[in-house]
Amino acid sequence: MPTTYWKVRPYVLTGGRTRTRQPLLVHTLVSVPYYDAVFASGLLPEARTLYEQARSMRSVAELSAVCGTSLGVTRVVIDDLAATDRLQIHADPYTSPFDDRLLERLRDGLRQLA
Repeated sequence: MPTTYWKVRPYVLTGGRTRTRQPLLVHTLVSVPYYDAVFASGLLPEARTLYEQARSMRSVAELSAVCGTSLGVTRVVIDDLAATDRLQIHADPYTSPFDDRLLERLRDGLRQLA
């Protein structure tokens, strides 16, 4: 019975990298601007699944869950596909509805209670 090395596969997918060129948060949306079946056929199975699933706009967390890869691996593969202009990373429209000054006053008040 062959031995499987489950820790090696993520290393192969990311080339040993753990960081991305740009910040990819769990709620960052990505999509495929134009699908290329020939390009997809040349990808590793995990990257191909991610590429195909991103045909409709999805978040990084959704892609990680659907593809069954860890969040770190998903981020690196997304970053690699974006670097080749095969995948588009959408600007993060998220802004906090909370006033920073209010949060700082709350924090300071809690520190005084402690």
